[in-house]
Amino acid sequence: MIEFRGVTKQFPDGTVAVSDVDIVIPPHETTVLVGSSGSGKTTLLRMINRMVDPTGGQVLIDGTDVATVDPVKLRRGIGYVMQNSGLLPHRKVIDNVATVPLLRGESKRAAHARALELLDTVGLDRSLADKYPSQLSGGQQQRVGVARGLAVDPNILLMDEPFGAVDPIVRAELQQELLRLQGELGKTVVFVTHDIDEAFLLGDQVVIMQQGGRISQAASPAEILANPADSFVADFVGADRGKRALHVREVDGRRIVVDADGRPAGVLTS
Repeated sequence: MIEFRGVTKQFPDGTVAVSDVDIVIPPHETTVLVGSSGSGKTTLLRMINRMVDPTGGQVLIDGTDVATVDPVKLRRGIGYVMQNSGLLPHRKVIDNVATVPLLRGESKRAAHARALELLDTVGLDRSLADKYPSQLSGGQQQRVGVARGLAVDPNILLMDEPFGAVDPIVRAELQQELLRLQGELGKTVVFVTHDIDEAFLLGDQVVIMQQGGRISQAASPAEILANPADSFVADFVGADRGKRALHVREVDGRRIVVDADGRPAGVLTS
């Protein structure tokens, strides 16, 4: 379990990125931090592995304050996947995936064997192991990034807008791949996005943040849609418009689901 207790982050120029955040991130589920640019979601994520330290409050993992843990040791035990994959361009795919296990003292043979297994896990052919990142498509690079994040079998996987730089078709494929992986592996995933549709698709818990690093609501997608905490949340998720507000209309004896603009969205079967 990850817990934020009264966490604040103020940068030297006076900017408050996160303001008095209290939230619990449950284990073995996906929590999505969603909000516009400047809402503090990436700053909050990076406090978990001490890439950013808070100026107030505590971040705890299983009851231990991360401030008491050596940051290098902490980061080597937490998976991290970023936008644009962050792969080392001069290293082959297999060596990119094996990076952290090698840093932790595993033999090259064992680290490479594990890397090949992880290529299988993320749906990549092992023939790509000896290629360089520049020889891969954007979607393949992101899968390698996920494999690298899983290389030490971490309990926690941090994902900072990992699918934001690929085209919509590849993004949809990667989202489904993450759902499959999470169903199999059951990691504690903390995922950052600015896309509310992506948040609702992937998140067991969705945390909606607004400017100044304040949490507006933290709940399941269904709870947020059913009971937005305030007008900001209702507007942000589009609870009363478009495909969020669905209605049933009878057409030729069948019940058709339509959105707020009257566009067909599906057929009601029960």
